[in-house]
Amino acid sequence: MGNAGSSVLARLGLPAQPRPGWLGLAALGLAAVALGAVAWHRGRPRRRGRLQQVGTVAKLWIYPVKSCKGVPVSTAECTAMGLRSGHLRDRFWLVIKEDGHMVTARQEPRLVLVSISYENNRLVLRAPGVDQLVLPSKLPPSNPVHDCRVFGLDIKGRDCGDEAAQWFTNFLKTEAFRLVQFETSMKGRTSRKLISPAVQNYQVAYPDYSPILILSEASLADLNTRMGKKVKMEHFRPNIVVTGCDAFEEDTWDELLIGSVEMKKIMACPRCIFTTVDPNTGVMDRKEPLETLKSYRLCDPSEKSLYKSSPLFGIYYSVEKIGNLRVGDPVYRMV
Repeated sequence: MGNAGSSVLARLGLPAQPRPGWLGLAALGLAAVALGAVAWHRGRPRRRGRLQQVGTVAKLWIYPVKSCKGVPVSTAECTAMGLRSGHLRDRFWLVIKEDGHMVTARQEPRLVLVSISYENNRLVLRAPGVDQLVLPSKLPPSNPVHDCRVFGLDIKGRDCGDEAAQWFTNFLKTEAFRLVQFETSMKGRTSRKLISPAVQNYQVAYPDYSPILILSEASLADLNTRMGKKVKMEHFRPNIVVTGCDAFEEDTWDELLIGSVEMKKIMACPRCIFTTVDPNTGVMDRKEPLETLKSYRLCDPSEKSLYKSSPLFGIYYSVEKIGNLRVGDPVYRMV
């Protein structure tokens, strides 16, 4: 999706008079009330301001293995590192080459055909032409930890074992691969290295840029009015799909309250060749919907250093206050 670079935020962006005793006591009482109010205010979560409903959550998606199929969920915990449902966590698993470099559908489009489910405390992976792969949700500590490389940054991942490595190698049939899992004790990739030292500080495991990606149904519908062959939401892999707003209205949302979760806009999502992979066939045509998006969704010239020639579709958010989400939750803009 391009290197956001270090320039993101360059654009984003008197002594009291003596009083009679009773007046002094009254003043002290008022001061105590005022101090109490200040302390109460400081102890509260960040002030939400006025809330304006801008839509409703239509879908929630978790993508456990980067570039593989998403898992739709009706409820999710929104952690600082993304959505979670039980042991399914968003992009906490990653396919790598033997040298540790990440592998995504940009290089191996058929990854989008791998589906994931959670059954009997285990992850079950299925793909065409191969037997299912069953993984424990927690790996043995004896499994080695690899140094991985994700968009030019180092991050760790615990090896999921030889069976998983052979499964992905057999399915993709191009070279030897391994599967790794991020653990919460590991250090994530930081926003300050990913985007800019000035952006709000957060960490991600294997997502591209942020813990949450939001896209509206109206924006997809608008795109499809311009397309010969319609595309699906699965081409764009959002975590939260919003209904009930205008097309591209999400471009204007800064701070959001959804369920008990508060989020803050990071940047628009610059789209890449991944969007041209058909989620049903795993075939990349290298043209659509990317070319159509480029015809009307390029950035303002003042933001060219950030987004370059990538069209913008969807918005990245950081999680400012963790909590729970569910399909049907109102989406509030904090103004």
